[in-house]
Amino acid sequence: MSKEYHFEVKRKRPEETYEKVSDYFKGERLNKYAESKSMMHIQEKITIRALEILELEKESIILDMGCGPGFTSIYLKEIGHHVVALDLISEFLKYYELHEINPLAADMCFTPFKPASFDAIISISALQWILRDINDNLMKNRMINLAKSISFILKPNSKAIFQFYPKTDSIMKEIGKIFAENTALNGNFVIDNPNNPTKRDIFLFLAKK
Repeated sequence: MSKEYHFEVKRKRPEETYEKVSDYFKGERLNKYAESKSMMHIQEKITIRALEILELEKESIILDMGCGPGFTSIYLKEIGHHVVALDLISEFLKYYELHEINPLAADMCFTPFKPASFDAIISISALQWILRDINDNLMKNRMINLAKSISFILKPNSKAIFQFYPKTDSIMKEIGKIFAENTALNGNFVIDNPNNPTKRDIFLFLAKK
């Protein structure tokens, strides 16, 4: 995870303004997001790219962490995978027949699963809510717990991928450092269009032996 990337995002984001993701996604804003065909298309496109990186076997058992209204989960199910959809915001889990993909309202940093439960973990656009300030010890501890939980619930020879929007290069590197120091997972960042902020997609790829 040592490759150098340099970028700063000047535009203020919701995770900087709102203390909790549940403070941002509620009421009309939650409904508008969940019903957005544009957002569904964007997340499906990101999911397809995440699957290219993961190179999974058919009919894998996948945990969709921070699933929101289930855009990624729905696509994964449609192409033949077995999916568990998890999100902290229970209102999101009422959309799009998510009962077919085992929805669960829970904090992704404290997953209620048995060890070695999943062939893969996918998370789209959620990780940036966990660590936003590298000097905040509470945020760091939550990220450490997330890293350990991922290692615990993944099967041997399994994989995980997190697409997210870090505000700065230092935050991205700190997340990589936390995974490296607190788990035995092997990982690296995959960054598409690194020099184009409007088209840049950042993925953290992790593998468990």
